[in-house]
Amino acid sequence: MGRLVTIAALAFAALFHAISGAAAQQTYPSRTVRFILPYGAASATDIAARLFADRLSKLWGKPVVVENRPGGDGVVSLNAVITAHDDHTLWFGPAGAFNVLPYEHDTLPFDTRRDLVPVVGLVSVSLAISTATAMNVDTMDQLIKLVRSEPGKLNASAANGISEFLLFGFFKKMGLQAVDVPYRDIMQAPNDLVGGRIQILCTSLAVVQPLGQAGRIKVLLVSSHQRSPTMPDVPTAAELGYPDLTFDSIGGVFAATGISDKARESIAADFRKVADADPAIGERLINTGQILTIEPPAKFTAEVEQQRDKLADLAKILGIKPAQ
Repeated sequence: MGRLVTIAALAFAALFHAISGAAAQQTYPSRTVRFILPYGAASATDIAARLFADRLSKLWGKPVVVENRPGGDGVVSLNAVITAHDDHTLWFGPAGAFNVLPYEHDTLPFDTRRDLVPVVGLVSVSLAISTATAMNVDTMDQLIKLVRSEPGKLNASAANGISEFLLFGFFKKMGLQAVDVPYRDIMQAPNDLVGGRIQILCTSLAVVQPLGQAGRIKVLLVSSHQRSPTMPDVPTAAELGYPDLTFDSIGGVFAATGISDKARESIAADFRKVADADPAIGERLINTGQILTIEPPAKFTAEVEQQRDKLADLAKILGIKPAQ
């Protein structure tokens, strides 16, 4: 009898250790985590990634490495994450960077709707429509009236991607005509706006904010649902009666399909934990034009889908078909 009890006890102990070992293996992360970025060093996304990487590495007790892989409109970085098939290799950036890809490329090596899943929403970025102060255009109503009175005579520019879709989709829906002036580097556009080479600019608020605060650019509106804390006097598109120009540019962390729901929830909870513990993160992000949000997987996924739907509507207005 005693021998049977001993055998049973040993069997139970072995089972316990097996279960404990499996549980330990499921703890995230179990090794180095990589954040793959579509932009270079010192970009707003890079600053956010490094702020979180530093705090998370301390929380997790594992290295968190930030890798900048710009190029190919984000395709290079996305492909690196999707083909890795590794839940410790994560994509860190704005959802719009990949949501616009089907409309900008004839073919893609992946389908982000199928191959990529949202993990945690981190930031919201306000887009803005601006004119030069010298134009004496103080409201969006005045700008629309001016463009309508001079069809095809004003130059308009927008950052590649969401900003471009938003501005020119709105213009086409309103029957407005302006010359599209593209930029390889949108950071040059604000000075050209002041100099009169372009008359209308749509890009992130952070890009025009310095000249806006200096009074050389008139920021007419922001696309976000809420006013920006850095320029609180600038109204939202919705407040001005232009809901079609409402668009939240959201960003966060994504993983290749196959990551467990448990890992996604764990990662999101840890991002929330470090953000709550260090208010300096949110303060630093505001200075780069990003508003800290921290959204769990389900909510962030819904927001990414809403953005896809909005872009699809704008693409139809512009007559752009997605890649097959």
